Formats: sequence, C-alpha cells, structure tokens
Amino acid sequence: MEYDIKDVKLAREGLLRVEWANQSMPVLNNIKKRFAKEKPLKGKRIAACLHVTTETASLMQTLKAGGAKVSLCASNPLSTQDDVAASLVKNDKISVFAIKGEDNKTYYKHIHSSLDIKPHYTMDDGADLVSTIHSERQELIEGVKGGTEETTTGIIRLRSMAADGVLQYPIISVNDARTKHFFDNRYGTGQSTMDGIIRATNRLIAGSNFVVCGYGWCGKGLAMRACGMGGNVIVTEVDPTTALEAVMDGFTVMPIRQAARIGDFFCTVTGNINVIRKEHFEVMKDGAIVANSGHFNVELDLEGLKSITKSHRTIRPFVEEFMLENDKRINVLGDGRLINLAAAEGHPSSVMDMSFANQALSIEYMVKRKKRFKKDVYPVPDEIDRAIAKEKLASMNVKIDKLTAEQKKYLASWSMGT
Repeated sequence: MEYDIKDVKLAREGLLRVEWANQSMPVLNNIKKRFAKEKPLKGKRIAACLHVTTETASLMQTLKAGGAKVSLCASNPLSTQDDVAASLVKNDKISVFAIKGEDNKTYYKHIHSSLDIKPHYTMDDGADLVSTIHSERQELIEGVKGGTEETTTGIIRLRSMAADGVLQYPIISVNDARTKHFFDNRYGTGQSTMDGIIRATNRLIAGSNFVVCGYGWCGKGLAMRACGMGGNVIVTEVDPTTALEAVMDGFTVMPIRQAARIGDFFCTVTGNINVIRKEHFEVMKDGAIVANSGHFNVELDLEGLKSITKSHRTIRPFVEEFMLENDKRINVLGDGRLINLAAAEGHPSSVMDMSFANQALSIEYMVKRKKRFKKDVYPVPDEIDRAIAKEKLASMNVKIDKLTAEQKKYLASWSMGT
C-alpha cells in the first residue's frame, strides 16, 4: 500500500480522535453499516482530495465499507491532521498522501499520487483533482465515470468548465445540497472559523469591529457567531440583494475600503480573488487581524501586502506580523489559508455528518444509475437530501408533522380558494 504521511506512529492518537468524531455522526454511521452489507461500491476506485480530518476519516471508512478502493490526499496544505492520516494508513489500510504544512510541490505531488489509483470516481474539495486530471493527467479521463464537489469555490470552477465545454465527466454538486450549505456552511463555518481565530490570537471578540467579507451561507454563519460573541459586525458585499439581507439581519454594510479603516478583525469568505488588497492593508489600524475562511488563500492579496512591508515575523503559531512602511502592524492568520482548519480542527463532526452523508450517497447514486450522465454539474437528488434531513432529525429524537390527505389535495389544486 502506497502512502506519504508525517509519522505512522501517530496512529493511536488519531484512532481515538476518529472514534470521538464518529460518536456524533449517526447518519454516516448508518450508511456505513448498510454499505458494509450491500457493497454498492464493490470494485470501484475512488480518489478523494479533501481536508484530512477526523470526519473525513469516517467518510473514507464508509466508502471502503461499501467495497471501494480509496486513495486520499489533502485539499489544503495546512488542513491535514497528521494523526488522522496515520490512523487511516495503519488501522484502515487506506492510502493517504498528506502532511500538514507541506509545500506546494509536495501538495501537487500528493494529488498525482492519489490519482495513480486510476479512479472511476473523484471526490473533491476545491476541484483540484478535476483540474489536474483535465490539465496534466488526461490519460485518466476515459476511465472516470463521475465525481462530487463539496465547496462553493470548486463549483464555481466546475460550472465555468462546463459552460466552456471542457468538463469531461459529470459532477454532483454536494455543496448545493440543502443539508450541506444550510448547515455545514452556516453553522460549521461560523463556529469553526471563530474557533480558529480565537485559538490563533487569544484576543477578545466582544466590543471589537469584526468585518465579514461576503454574506453567502458561510458569511451568514460567521456574522452570526461574531455577533453572538459581542462583536460589532460589519459586512462587505458586491451583490445588492445579499447586502440588503445583511442590513435586514441587523448588520452594518459598507464597502471594504471604508471598513478597512475601522475594523479590528477581518475575515474573507467569498470564494473570490483579492478581496482585501494592498490599498486596504495600507489604511488598516495598527494591529489589525486578517484571516480567510474561503477555500483558497487568494482571497487575501498577500503579494500586495508584502510589497508595502519592511519586515515580518511569526509572532505566535499561525500569526505572521507584517510591519508596514507606515509603521503599522498587520497580523495575518494561518498564511491566509482556511483559518478554521489551519489553527483549529474544522467543522464539528455533527455538521459534517450531513455533508459526508451527501458525499457517500451521491457516489452510490452515480454508481447505480444506469443512464449515463452528460458532462455537466448536477444537483444532489432531492430524495437524498430529504432522506438525510429525515434521518438526522430521527437521530436527534425530533418528530415532525405529516400532511393530511386533505392538505395534499389542497396543495395540488388550483380551484380551491377562499
């Protein structure tokens, strides 16, 4: 079995942490039990490029239980939990190619290593597997039947590929499932991002000006949590409808150029490039704290920041202090990468339970579907989304009502009025 990890001796610690996560993942655990009996993925090879965390380990175990041969690499150089990688290799006999803090060369080498399995299906968190297959490993395309994608950033890339007619195999957008973005993006990102910022800085949120760049589902969750901790939340947006929603939710909305002058904390969650740029860094307060919780670190113009910096140092783990030419200090967290995974442990397992249930069931759906998909991006089937929500409620001992026959008839009728 091929693998490249930090230290296999970390496996015992990783095993315990994976077991702890599994205790809060009832939906995926039930899928794992069914997969072990039915083997719906028997004979299939799956390459996954995901954050190598305790929750991801549970997903890998589920895929293997279903009969699949799995290889896993990291979707971010700083998101790997080395003890989890070791546990997957030693205890589950799953090929893992991931080391926390790996450089870019190693990161892409690991992507190629995971693709050496010659996958039938890919599972992405940022579309790096799809991108690499299309640009550098085109010999694999004929054998790939489909894939899944979990992030807004990845879906943006894939829809662009589909629109340009270059996407060579179908993708299911797990990111757009309601049981994913309503919960993972909002509650998961909200809590874990605050966790990462506080672990990295140990600074008080209450009474501070907390700037959230982007008010999508991730931005909504982050704004909610920062507000709940006493922060004065300021939202920056480019979409008028979304900006209006932020205003209606009680937050102050203004352009980033204006917010840059008054913010104490800044966090980007847009999925776009250069959201906070050189001209914004120049006018920030001395000691401003800047982080990103979007998938790639391109949301922060770090090259622009370096161009106006006279010195920089790592002042504490995951905090790099830039001394600007104007003698102000800007503190960038986690090299501008996903702060919730760089400095913390990522989303709580109870949230990832639903996201990874969508991943597992979407792959099963593609395997079982006899009619070939077109080369496009597809939504998660509604029946999967609803089944996951129903099972999650059951695991929480929550019951809901059912429509009566009369109510169903009323909703289906156009003739019944007052």
